[in-house]
Amino acid sequence: MKKCLSMILALAMTVSLAACGGDGGKQPAGGSGSNGGETKVSLNVSVPDADNSYIYAAAQEFKAKVEEYSGGSIELTIFPNGTLYGGDGNAAVTSVGNGSLDIVILAASMYASFDPSFFLISVPYLFDDTKQLQDYLNSDTGKDLFNSVESMGITCLGRWTRSFRQITNSKTPVNSPDDLKGMVLRTPSNSLYTEYFTACGATATPMNFSEVYNALQLNTLDGQENPVDVPATNNFYEVQKYISGTNHIADAWVVGMNTAKLTGLSQNQQDALRKAAEECQQWYVDYQAEKDGEMLKLLTDNGMEYNEVPEDGFQKFVEISQGLYPKFKELVANDELFEATTAFCGKS
Repeated sequence: MKKCLSMILALAMTVSLAACGGDGGKQPAGGSGSNGGETKVSLNVSVPDADNSYIYAAAQEFKAKVEEYSGGSIELTIFPNGTLYGGDGNAAVTSVGNGSLDIVILAASMYASFDPSFFLISVPYLFDDTKQLQDYLNSDTGKDLFNSVESMGITCLGRWTRSFRQITNSKTPVNSPDDLKGMVLRTPSNSLYTEYFTACGATATPMNFSEVYNALQLNTLDGQENPVDVPATNNFYEVQKYISGTNHIADAWVVGMNTAKLTGLSQNQQDALRKAAEECQQWYVDYQAEKDGEMLKLLTDNGMEYNEVPEDGFQKFVEISQGLYPKFKELVANDELFEATTAFCGKS
């Protein structure tokens, strides 16, 4: 019996030592577990649009890549509709800068309220197409512009293109600036937008996006302008009749992360975030190219009428923009950047 008890005691001690051996089974102090020796972290990712939008799909791709490249040590949770910052773009920038939010994917033009250099990305007809925009984002000039968010406590992990913007309205097909005269057109709260559309003859009306559908429904607004996925995924076909291929403004996305939170991660985790954001740039270019046609079809299948803008009308839109270059240059408040960018685009 004593021999049997000794054997049982020895076995129990062996199991106990195995369970306690090493640090792999311990929770790091203040952490949520570990993975391959790295503390597991959970981060929030905010996007401004709904969970059926392009940018939400891109955020999902980003999440998958980050979790793969970090070996599962980073877990991302995506929040759509700007819910974590009340749909206010300025609040989003402030919150990611002060660390209230971890990662925000936000239109570059929203940063213009904090750094007027970002007005540049919204100059109408500056970029000829998505390829030229992508090349600019990857140029030294483009990188320097987007990395300037460091002064706000934000690190730019990625620079993603955005589909060009189109005009929708309930009054008439838009074939030239003449068709915008007297039209009440919603724009973002960005003075470059209002300068341009006012010069085109519209009554440019800045409004929070959350209010746009109701304003269109009540005819407080005649129209709005956005990439084609926005009216499609927000059911604007219920309150708009026409969509016109104006392709007037490009814009781009900043994948911004609070710098202090980024630098508090391991080097492997930081590299995983940067690699994922960089790789998602081309993924998103391809995704938008595939989906834009589907979104336009969804709008027309639901009763909207689409028209291409004829060349003469298109040139009138371009000429109005170029005539405003002195004003745009003043808004950007960085002559060297403005001249370098217009030269890059062949518009100097």
